[in-house]
Amino acid sequence: QVQLVESGGGLAQAGGSLRLSCAASGSIFSGNGMGWYRQAPGKQREFVASITSSGTTSYADSVKGRFSISRENAKNTGYLQMSSLKPEDTGVYYCVVFGNYGQIYWGQGTQVTVSS
Repeated sequence: QVQLVESGGGLAQAGGSLRLSCAASGSIFSGNGMGWYRQAPGKQREFVASITSSGTTSYADSVKGRFSISRENAKNTGYLQMSSLKPEDTGVYYCVVFGNYGQIYWGQGTQVTVSS
């Protein structure tokens, strides 16, 4: 079983920072890629960032240079450090782990709200 629990969301001012955490249970985490998606009100869920099991990262153009994804495999935990936040970063952020056969495991989401 794979369980992903996000935390660290909340309110921030434009230009501020938030750090999201994703705590994973089960054996899937350490050997698999993980990442973050987000869904803004009235919009489709979109890719934000990902990191492979060995640390190779990828970012959506909209967050590149502002967000940083990382992981601590020994703690089965992933992170998303968000800086220089913009109102358009507002949304529900979901932790994901990419399975070995194309499946994606989703967390329950954590709300991020950025005010002007």
